Amino acid sequence: MIRRLFTAVALAAVTSACGDAVRSGRSPVVLVVDALTASAGGVSAGTPSGTLRSDVLTNVTSPAPCTIAAPCPTIFNDTGQVVLHLAPKDVAIEPTSNNQVTITRYHVTYRRADARNTPGVDVPFGFDGAVTGTVPPSGPVTLRFELVRHVAKEESPLAQLVVSPNIINTIADVTFYGTDLVGNAVSTTGSISIEFGNFGDQ
Repeated sequence: MIRRLFTAVALAAVTSACGDAVRSGRSPVVLVVDALTASAGGVSAGTPSGTLRSDVLTNVTSPAPCTIAAPCPTIFNDTGQVVLHLAPKDVAIEPTSNNQVTITRYHVTYRRADARNTPGVDVPFGFDGAVTGTVPPSGPVTLRFELVRHVAKEESPLAQLVVSPNIINTIADVTFYGTDLVGNAVSTTGSISIEFGNFGDQ
């Protein structure tokens, strides 16, 4: 009896672990984030990185009438970049063209490690955005999207950083939504660290 009980418990555990993947949607494939990076907007924009240093205000010195002596305070949005691929739920079955997934939108939320997460007070408001790209049955696809909006830098709590030396450290959770060719919904989430502040301009 005891041996049967242990066997039943072990079988239930294995079934549960496999079932999580199976129940993650009706599509026979899952969407996988290979990399989620970002680059700051503005004159100092560089190559995408795993951590974003988001400047809430940038002093632009060109073109005219902006000069080094009289720079123009400017707000730039920040851009994210994601690399996605598909993985079959059943590894014995290769994905087909019916399994390709077209991404149409995404959702961004911000949170802090200290659990102070009130939007508009501790972190910027979350938002929905549109981005379109198709993930093929084999091989990755790269999509670029807006990660930090202009308006977020004009609202609390980021607007206060313009005249403050403080830094707000957050994690942005980005969820991408799409459907395969037969209409099954597919989604996945990636995360990236963002440091908000009024940093020195180069």
